[in-house]
Parts: sequence; structure tokens; C-alpha cells
Amino acid sequence: MIVRIMGEGQVKLDDSHFPTLNALDDELMAELESGDGDGFRRTLGALLEAVRTMGTPLPDDSLEPSELILPAPEASIDEVRTMLTEDGLIPD
Repeated sequence: MIVRIMGEGQVKLDDSHFPTLNALDDELMAELESGDGDGFRRTLGALLEAVRTMGTPLPDDSLEPSELILPAPEASIDEVRTMLTEDGLIPD
């Protein structure tokens, strides 16, 4: 799957990594719902770092369609809320 982190670029990510990413996504959703700003910032950072670490970066000039778009690291809680589906940022 091709994943875009807004403001950073794209990575190719194997589907086998999605259980780990979904666990972080669930944690992020809980922090959004409870208004835990510090937890939100920490977990968003962990989620994006996991994508960067597990994925293979695509060249900057690559024009692959992104199947999943994640917020930038500095995104606010409100910005992330606008990106959510009922499954969170990452579909189950």
C-alpha cells in the first residue's frame, strides 16, 4: 500500500504492518475522544514514525496514487479530526 504523510512524501508499506498501525490508530482515537492533547501528540508521532520505519520511501518525483493519507506531524487535534473516518485514520 502507498501511504502519504502530508508534507513529507510517500512510502510503500506492506500490509503485514497494519496490525501495529491499527493499534496506534486506536490509541490515537481514544486520546482524541478524551481530549488528551499530550497523548495525542505522542501517539501521532509514534504512528508516523512507525510508517517511516516500516515503509520504504518512494522517490520525490514518484507520482503513485496514495491509498492512505496521514496528517503532518504538526497537525492539530482539530485537523486530525477532519481526516477521521469511523475506523480512525487507518481503515481496519
